[in-house]
Amino acid sequence: MNQITHPELVQALAKDGDTIARELTGDDAHNLHMAVGIAGEAGELLDAVKKAVIYRKPLDRENVIEELGDLEFYMEGLRARLGITREETLDANINKLSKRYHSLSYTDSHAQERADKVAG
Repeated sequence: MNQITHPELVQALAKDGDTIARELTGDDAHNLHMAVGIAGEAGELLDAVKKAVIYRKPLDRENVIEELGDLEFYMEGLRARLGITREETLDANINKLSKRYHSLSYTDSHAQERADKVAG
């Protein structure tokens, strides 16, 4: 097997930014904007929870509500462009978790077994 360094591997396999920009459509740009927004807002929500859990600061409830609202904004923007409704998303989540937790109660074994991912 050929020896290659990780930087060489990345250089060889990463798609060129100019190519990505050239191929980008308006829909691509919108979807990327929404997905990046989701990731950013999720990070801000995580930081608010971290401060409460790790640093033992009072949970900033107003900030959590704000971040959840921002997440809803970006998720709705992505769903709308992809033709997916919020209800469709929630129904799919209910179906998935109902398979995973068939007793409709949490257990560590059900969480690890992931019955919703078993083929068949």
